[in-house]
Amino acid sequence: MPRLFGTDGVRGLANGDLTADLALGLAQASAVVLTQGRQAEARRANGRRPIAVVARDPRVSGEFLTAAVAAGLASSGVDVLDAGVIPTPAAAFLIGDIDADFGVMISASHNPAPDNGIKFFATGGTKLPDLVEDRIEAALHDTKLAPTGAGVGRITRFADAEDRYVIHLLSTLPNRLDGIHVVLDCAHGAAAGISPQVFTDAGARITVIGADPDGMNINDGVGSTHLDNLAKAVLEHGADVGIAHDGDADRCLAVDREGNIVDGDQIMAILALSMAERGGLADRTLVATVMSNLGLRQAMAAHGISMVETKVGDRYVLEELNANGYSLGGEQSGHVIMTEFATTGDGILTGLHLVAEMARTGKSLAELASVMSVLPQVLVNVRGVNHHALHADVPIAEAVAAASAELGDSGRVLLRPSGTEPMVRVMVEAVDQPTADRIAHELAAVVSARLAL
Repeated sequence: MPRLFGTDGVRGLANGDLTADLALGLAQASAVVLTQGRQAEARRANGRRPIAVVARDPRVSGEFLTAAVAAGLASSGVDVLDAGVIPTPAAAFLIGDIDADFGVMISASHNPAPDNGIKFFATGGTKLPDLVEDRIEAALHDTKLAPTGAGVGRITRFADAEDRYVIHLLSTLPNRLDGIHVVLDCAHGAAAGISPQVFTDAGARITVIGADPDGMNINDGVGSTHLDNLAKAVLEHGADVGIAHDGDADRCLAVDREGNIVDGDQIMAILALSMAERGGLADRTLVATVMSNLGLRQAMAAHGISMVETKVGDRYVLEELNANGYSLGGEQSGHVIMTEFATTGDGILTGLHLVAEMARTGKSLAELASVMSVLPQVLVNVRGVNHHALHADVPIAEAVAAASAELGDSGRVLLRPSGTEPMVRVMVEAVDQPTADRIAHELAAVVSARLAL
């Protein structure tokens, strides 16, 4: 059977793959696995129950899934603090802020409204390693905790959840945002109730779009995966910058005053230089995935900043950050992690610090982003191939070597097998688009011919 947990929790079509029964079972299983630590045992020794924070994004299915998760936890002897609709990074922060034993976020991030997901956070608001997720999956089939009487958990509204998070965000800023006009796109998602407030409190003048969630319009033509409306709004309102979140607000992408997209790589470059200048970039090192643009690597090298590469996925960036004490990392997609202030990607935090750098320096976003040149990047998905044989195929390796030699230091080739389907991803970067297109499709043809099923 395939693994139930994916790269970011358990996801699927709500009420199709992801049912109330499954949500209940996962909650009960998580109570078995995640209340075995010293903190939970100390609470029990003092006659108290373990505590979990539960939150969701505004998609309609989150209502019944939250009810199922809360029921599973309470029936297992866990006290539930229901934080309602808040961003994923807010849930992670609150777990640590109140010293909860663990937490559950119900969200499918940038996916469309019919989908949903369940992700778990450990003590301190950190993501679970694969091994712990596997233990939760195994516990689905084991005996559940079933206390009675006073041992049953209580479900309570987490009344000041938003206020705690807003205060935290504001406390991280090195300076105010006065004089900056920001258009915020909240993706009709979890940022809608918080991002406008915190940017206003920080001094920015704001225009808001995508902030009317109805349970079904999350990510629908808005947010970080649909930047056209944000660019249009920035131009219409003569704003200085546009900030886009995704449905659960763990991503941030931006648009400059001319409507040009500033992606996660450019945002990381800006923040890395700012943090390095102020002595806040640990070991003068930035962590990014293998998919980050070569232009980012070149820009960091030019400023004496090292880069560490990880596999694709914010969880791998997080693992590297935590393992070596680095302070900044992320992905091209806008997952940016600032470990001094957050345990996971935080789109609102990222947007605040990006705009704060504009205010501090007096520079436009385009000026700040010009620190790196974005090389043309082409990605070709070759489907229907034996992806497992990719790295053992000598002619493919020879073709990659020849392409790399042609590009030299001005380009890059990366072939990655899919982890879930018979597909190989061919990525090529070059100084011009035609060269990137040509080499990518030439390599894709070699992969298709050599590995065809």
